[in-house]
Amino acid sequence: MVGLVSDVGLKRTLNEDFASYLEKKEFKIYVVADGMGGHNAGEVASEMAAQRIVSYVNENFPFCKLENLIVEAVKKVNRDIFNFSNTNENLNGMGTTVTACFINQSFIHVANVGDSCCFAIRNNEIIKITKDHSLVQELVDSGSISEKEAENHPKKNIITRALGTSSTVNVDVFQLENNEYDLFVLCSDGLTNELTKEEILQVVTEEEDYVNIANKLVHMAKEKGGRDNITVLLFGGEI
Repeated sequence: MVGLVSDVGLKRTLNEDFASYLEKKEFKIYVVADGMGGHNAGEVASEMAAQRIVSYVNENFPFCKLENLIVEAVKKVNRDIFNFSNTNENLNGMGTTVTACFINQSFIHVANVGDSCCFAIRNNEIIKITKDHSLVQELVDSGSISEKEAENHPKKNIITRALGTSSTVNVDVFQLENNEYDLFVLCSDGLTNELTKEEILQVVTEEEDYVNIANKLVHMAKEKGGRDNITVLLFGGEI
């Protein structure tokens, strides 16, 4: 079962988020991408990222070392977006965040570039798997501000890493054990800018249907302002 909702929000006129997934007997791949606001063709970059990562994993699954597959997919798509941005001056600077979850029989890999994120849930506990590549996260890491201060920091949306803005990219990968968590939530920062992880957990514990959960989370984010595009992708961790 999968729950997927992507909404333009209340302040934007264009949805620059994009999500894609593929579930097969041998593996599952889920991706959320958020085109960089204020940059040219952010919506093109996010769609390229999500769809091409899924395609790369599907096409190369039988031939690649599984430990490297999601990283190679993200790096290949980064080059694709960067090269495409150089074909037209109107596309210069296009970029996107990406968070992807690759599940196979041996392990789960979560890959991240930017500030879209992955939450994992089990036994009424929620954990943020990914770590944002953002200016505010760097301030938290250095001890300059607290986690609480980071929640409403005026520079919260300044990211320090993205796909497509350079020919190369560093990809964070987090390896998890199969069946370590019951449910995963991939989302753009349009959700996490409005809702805390505790609020996300509350909705998950109150609802069973993944589509209903995704719809309710988006609705709550819009009730709290809906300042950005909002994308939520929920799925189980089993294979």
